[in-house]
Amino acid sequence: MNKIMFKNLASFATNTGEKAKGGKSMGEITEIIDPIVLVHEGKIFYAGDKSILNEINEEEYKVIDGKGKTLLPGFVDPHTHLIFGGTREDEFSMRLRGETYMSIMEKGGGIKNTVRDTKKASLQDLTSLGIKRVKAMAENGVTTVEAKSGYGLDSETELKQLYAVKNINKENIIEVVSTFMGAHDIPDKYKGKNKEYLDFLLDELTPIILEENLAEFADIFTEKNVFSVDESRYYLKKSKEMGLNIKIHADEINDLGGASLAGELFATSADHLLKASNEGLLKMKESGVIPVLLPLTAFSLKEDYARGREMIDMGLAVALGTDFNPGSSFSYSMPLMLALGAINMGLSPEETLTAVTLNSAAALNRSHRIGTIEKGKDADLILIDAPSYEFLTYHFGINQVVLTMKKGKIIYRK
Repeated sequence: MNKIMFKNLASFATNTGEKAKGGKSMGEITEIIDPIVLVHEGKIFYAGDKSILNEINEEEYKVIDGKGKTLLPGFVDPHTHLIFGGTREDEFSMRLRGETYMSIMEKGGGIKNTVRDTKKASLQDLTSLGIKRVKAMAENGVTTVEAKSGYGLDSETELKQLYAVKNINKENIIEVVSTFMGAHDIPDKYKGKNKEYLDFLLDELTPIILEENLAEFADIFTEKNVFSVDESRYYLKKSKEMGLNIKIHADEINDLGGASLAGELFATSADHLLKASNEGLLKMKESGVIPVLLPLTAFSLKEDYARGREMIDMGLAVALGTDFNPGSSFSYSMPLMLALGAINMGLSPEETLTAVTLNSAAALNRSHRIGTIEKGKDADLILIDAPSYEFLTYHFGINQVVLTMKKGKIIYRK
């Protein structure tokens, strides 16, 4: 049996349970000082005080000496656009000179530029780029990441993105969870024919995706000049009926009622939510929809941040993600994202930790097996060079991760 022991740790810190935590419970962290954590066959077998040492034979274990560092659950990034070709640094410069994200998009830039570059890239190109990116994410403490398609807007390229994710998962680095987001924008050939395009996605692509197990979720960009609330309702209801779980890019630039729609349809998550109304947020709470907030995107676009503090006080189970993509958030920096979530969204250190572990795992329907340090869960763990979890937000912007473990396998060591 493969057995691993973490000892000489300053502490470990974790929320607990198999479901997302909202309100006050989001800040209820268990911290054990000078603990022992045992891993058996890729699963957490024990996490607690040192009394267990009297009951086991230490020689049976591979010992990892924590040397006064802190052990945490592996980070879960619940919202990225991981698979794409090309970059858009020119658009970033345009925004710094006063253009807006939507004005660039309306001129034929934005997502459409990445669509063109992604179409040109081969499956091998996209797979290689993706592997490079997930390795960098592992260095930042990420053990599970969501990846959306949406830079194809046609059969061949959408499937190519999803096949790239499948190839990356064969490498056994971090787990990549696929979301089909063909409804990211409207291709030129379907301009003015939104429903016809959505029907194409539902009739032509979704059956293949389900048959080949290429995605778990469907997502749509509900926004002015993209897809309306009614169009989004139609698409997400059909996707759910066909067997996909659903997510929604909601109320990012305008409050169209995307949050309310997420609640109405019992979506797994609603993401962005910078402009979401209280009414919409309360509807999400009633339906158990997880708000996935993306502080790096607000930072990059110089927008007001989503109201994370208010959402938690309303009882919502907030999760945090990077939104890594080539346009509005070209970063997978967990340290910067965590700092912005705490400082600019008003989350406490404890809430920030829950938001990027247990709650973000729940946003991917995985909180029953990852997101906390508890017996029986996958040994997805990270070691940070700090005396406590509070240093995640206190020593902001600095990557403190020195070891990342996925299912008991060390995938990164500094």
